[in-house]
Amino acid sequence: MKKTRIIGMMTSLIGILLLLAACGGDETSIAIGPPTSGTNTLSKLILEGYDISEGDYKKFEEGFGDAKDGVQDGNIGISIGILGLPAANIQELHASTGDVELLSLSDDAIAHIEENSGYTRYTISKDSYEFMDEDVETVAAYAILMANTNTISEELGYQLAKAMIENSGEITHSQGPQMTLDNALNGSEGLPIHPGAAKYYQEQGLEFDNPIAELNITDEKTEFVLGTGSSGGTYYPLGGEMVNMWNNNIDDVSVTHTETDASLQNMADIRDGNQDLGMSVHDPAGQAVHGKGDFEGNAVENAAFIGHIYPEVAQIITREETGINSFEDVK
Repeated sequence: MKKTRIIGMMTSLIGILLLLAACGGDETSIAIGPPTSGTNTLSKLILEGYDISEGDYKKFEEGFGDAKDGVQDGNIGISIGILGLPAANIQELHASTGDVELLSLSDDAIAHIEENSGYTRYTISKDSYEFMDEDVETVAAYAILMANTNTISEELGYQLAKAMIENSGEITHSQGPQMTLDNALNGSEGLPIHPGAAKYYQEQGLEFDNPIAELNITDEKTEFVLGTGSSGGTYYPLGGEMVNMWNNNIDDVSVTHTETDASLQNMADIRDGNQDLGMSVHDPAGQAVHGKGDFEGNAVENAAFIGHIYPEVAQIITREETGINSFEDVK
């Protein structure tokens, strides 16, 4: 019994030391997402909103799944994710640690983000997770599906959009119910719409004034690739179910999904002909199409909007034992 008690005390001590290493001293360890992800871009805007420079924290550029493990192990003090609500991996983390906390953004930080991106204020209600006891202020955008206009024909674009609306009930993922006709055009602002998707939405009585993308199909394919995100985030598992739904309802087509660094990589891969479909936050998709931000001078001219997937909510997690209550504690 004494040996067991000593081992337990040593394990607890190691956990405490790891947490101190993650959030103590001169630098807090912050996971800001992979370099080519929309999470990374938003994370930098959040930190700018608090006047936090790279020298003020230790940077981790990992997908949310790996970052979540770092938070659990005490190697990361704060992790920023753009996820569906509620996020299963955050629920899992709390089940493991029992002390997860969501951080709110200040009004000034939210104003800075809104001024410099397509994200807008969003309130995470206190009933979103069992561990919350008050609302949390953050920002949100939309996850959307973009298509390669060099490979996705008008008929396939029509069928992809149609299945997302009419067969989304086959998706068991918690974000599946967000694929509705009422939500279909969320996140499409400023983007060209694929002519097949446009035809379907017009048949359903939806109105929009987006430009209709021009297609340049040179090879009729039957096998297609969907770019998603990291396996620990929302895109990858949801994308897998979307692929199954399409394959079950669209004849003579095979779609597979692949793990990526999410938005920025997916848009770049569409541009470079490495993907036929890509999941993306609507803001970096807009930057890609219009050659702004990370795509300045190298716009993605062969991408078009297919449909809305779900609202993307910035969720910033830490653990109670870190003593971090806001980003103001980082500096």
